[in-house]
Amino acid sequence: MPRRGQIRPKPPKIGDGDPGGVIARIAEFIDWMRIKGYAECTLETRGKYLAWFAQWLEERGITRPQDVTKPTLDRYQRYLYHYRKADGDPLTFSSQGAQIIPVRAFFRWLARSNYILSNPASEMELPKTGKRLPRNILTVQEAEQVLSQPNLKDPLGIRDRAILETFYSIGVRRAELSNLKIYDLDRERGTIMIREGKGKKDRVLPIGERALAWIKKYLEEVRPSVVVEPDSKHLFLTFEGKDIMPDTLTELVKDYVNAADIGKKGSCHMFRHSMATLMLEGGADIRFIQQMLGHAKLDTTELYTQVSIRKLKEVFEKTHPGAYLKRKTKEEEIPEEEPNPEESKENLLSLLAAEEKEESN
Repeated sequence: MPRRGQIRPKPPKIGDGDPGGVIARIAEFIDWMRIKGYAECTLETRGKYLAWFAQWLEERGITRPQDVTKPTLDRYQRYLYHYRKADGDPLTFSSQGAQIIPVRAFFRWLARSNYILSNPASEMELPKTGKRLPRNILTVQEAEQVLSQPNLKDPLGIRDRAILETFYSIGVRRAELSNLKIYDLDRERGTIMIREGKGKKDRVLPIGERALAWIKKYLEEVRPSVVVEPDSKHLFLTFEGKDIMPDTLTELVKDYVNAADIGKKGSCHMFRHSMATLMLEGGADIRFIQQMLGHAKLDTTELYTQVSIRKLKEVFEKTHPGAYLKRKTKEEEIPEEEPNPEESKENLLSLLAAEEKEESN
């Protein structure tokens, strides 16, 4: 791997070479994670980082796991710290940590599988990242400007408006939106099922009337004309009738944010940040935001229990500016907020920023 001012080469193919070498063991490790039910995006990311690690080892004449020592890993961690990207910027501490985590997990697995006698990564520590708040959060006016960008005379413009409205309404991750099926939507109850979100957990969310209206328009006027049999039942499809992928969603949303000319850059996670922030500003209790986002806990806070969908829907309708086709002006009672609300809000936004960084790696 280059050290300064160059783009990293394509990592070697996992599984090539010596059956007992680092590359082959990485392939076994990835297969083990797949059997254990890890998400495909996790497998892809860990495989990429471990392939770069294997390449770094090979450049130093190390090809077998048992030859890796604690000083070797210390050198690798220093290498990541001093590494410079093509633009000359260093890796952030979050990025360094994201590349160290798979290495620690790999050697832990090697030791448990008796491929090595001891774990040289047992004392490998992650860099301190601190709290980083989201940089670009949309105001209500800015969100409306982005939402108004799709060309509604074009069928795919209707689809894109439905996608943007869904992101804004429920703040889901891009992979969660990509995986939505038609039958996950319950228009009568005004809810949507997120199946196997992060951590393979399901959750039911309220969805705003306006988002439902655009999804209904898309389902009736656009989807039937692009679907290809056998129908996968995915809610959002490409023009060719294929399932829409997370990377496609990233580019789609980014283009509309840029077209809105609001002076802010962002993509799918911008709507996730904005939904959480706008509901907080509207008076929502932090535990309801937690349920919407699908977080098991906020930072180290474990104060809240599961919230019923009925109560969650009530709070959503009272605090989300896009919950109705026309925004209600009548003041309504808001649930009492938990102790230390400002600290909890900062924890929430910091966690969202870290989540965005993890997804982009």
